[in-house]
Amino acid sequence: MKTAITVFGILCSIMTWAQQDSISISTDSLEVQKDSILISNSDESVADQNKKNNIWNRLKYDVSAMAGGFANAYTRPLSWEKKDYLRLGATAAAVGVAYLADEDISRTLVRNEEHVPNVFKKFGWYFGSPQINYGITGAVYVTGLLIDNEKLRRTGVLMITAASVTGAVQQISKSATGRARPIAGLGKHFFKPFGNDIAYRSFPSGHTVLSTTTSYALSKQFKNPWIKGGILAVGSIVPISRVVDGAHWFSDVTLSAIMSVAVVEGIDKFLKRKEKYAEDKKYNLEQNLKRKITWNINAGPLGMGVVGQF
Repeated sequence: MKTAITVFGILCSIMTWAQQDSISISTDSLEVQKDSILISNSDESVADQNKKNNIWNRLKYDVSAMAGGFANAYTRPLSWEKKDYLRLGATAAAVGVAYLADEDISRTLVRNEEHVPNVFKKFGWYFGSPQINYGITGAVYVTGLLIDNEKLRRTGVLMITAASVTGAVQQISKSATGRARPIAGLGKHFFKPFGNDIAYRSFPSGHTVLSTTTSYALSKQFKNPWIKGGILAVGSIVPISRVVDGAHWFSDVTLSAIMSVAVVEGIDKFLKRKEKYAEDKKYNLEQNLKRKITWNINAGPLGMGVVGQF
């Protein structure tokens, strides 16, 4: 009997110890799981922070590129060469010819306004308006920034910088010249400098500046001529619609379009020259290779051949 009691006591002791040990192991397991969750959350937090830092760094870099392009656009005339002055002369001649035909073109288009689809005129108004235009350019850039697509970022930088440069120029020019709009009925020769009335803010066309800047900058990102042509065709709706509406003379939209193309080209060359993005470095490398290769024609008794020397 004593032996049975002793054995029973030993068994109870073993069971009690096993239960306590099991509880201890379970507690340790919970603590390990808790630590694991904390470590996992910590890793996620670090990853999120790194992502935010990367976005912030990319944003600072792109803003710096925009500032450089903006400054380059305004200081570039100080270093113009002969070819640049020739282009300026050609622009003046083109705008002069358009100026001579202003009233005839305006009368013809305004007279046929009723035959122009309303959707055509509405698109011309909205696509060239600042809020819509900057919404498009901003969307392109922000998308590239968030998904870390450098090509989209560069496109957005080009579009935003060019639109800002041309937008500032056209605002100052509108006020300084004070040219009367066709709908004012005062003729193409009437100017009222620094007039606050909207009727005297015809030259140049703000809608044309923004739409041409955006469409031309966007078209430069594609090599396919059909895609390029389609984008430019959409952009050309705006200047035509503005003349049809009687809001601008033909010479207004002509100068606006030429100025926009020139600004986009200037900023694009600045980004390439400074090699701001990988695309620019690749472009410069390809151009250097092309310049280093010389082609020679060798003739011999067995025939002729073309040899490229690096």
